[in-house]
Amino acid sequence: MSEESSPNPNYFNADHDLRKMSTKAFGIENESFAIIDSEVGVHNYSELEWAIVRRVIHATADFDFAGKERIAFHGDVFESAFGAIENGCHIVSDVEMVFSGINKQLTRDLNLKTLCRISEDSVVKYARDNNLTRSQVAMDFSAAQIQNGIVVIGNAPTALLHVISMFRENRVKPALVIGIPVGFISALESKKELLSTPVPSITNIGRKGGSAAASSIINALMLIYKTRLHQN
Repeated sequence: MSEESSPNPNYFNADHDLRKMSTKAFGIENESFAIIDSEVGVHNYSELEWAIVRRVIHATADFDFAGKERIAFHGDVFESAFGAIENGCHIVSDVEMVFSGINKQLTRDLNLKTLCRISEDSVVKYARDNNLTRSQVAMDFSAAQIQNGIVVIGNAPTALLHVISMFRENRVKPALVIGIPVGFISALESKKELLSTPVPSITNIGRKGGSAAASSIINALMLIYKTRLHQN
């Protein structure tokens, strides 16, 4: 792998003191990243993109995210995401597993707000009464927080399709959509629809995805942003 294609681990991982990690844990993480770099080899991702992709691989142990079901970056992903983070945006997730995987220390450090409404009584009732999925209703009920915010979807294609519809209806304009739902029904199709919109997005090509992949992407974005602040 060329030097250009492999990010400096001290820059993109942040030092262990900044992340409140033990030196042992930090060493294990960096050793894991070295293995990922070695096994993937040469790739076409930019330095910032690769910092995201290898964290997804680290979270899932699935090298397909750099291969046939590769992570795709669409639009001004980093500029838009970092601008939203700077403005103290909401991070809206589709399911509680994604919500749980978001690093709460990073959100506190960056003064960000997290939201997942899928289990709220009003969402459950509306979904049941209108024969909708709870995840798409949760997105609908979170429109105010999605506006200029970051949406993180790792489980529910219906949630991703609904966010796309909301955008096309001029109801919301998210700063970034991380749309990486897993599954057989509409997962692949929802990702293709996302890439057809002008919304900055991070997704992947294929059926794979999931909560761990989705939360690792937002965590990586927050960590990169925090590291850049620390260095300036």
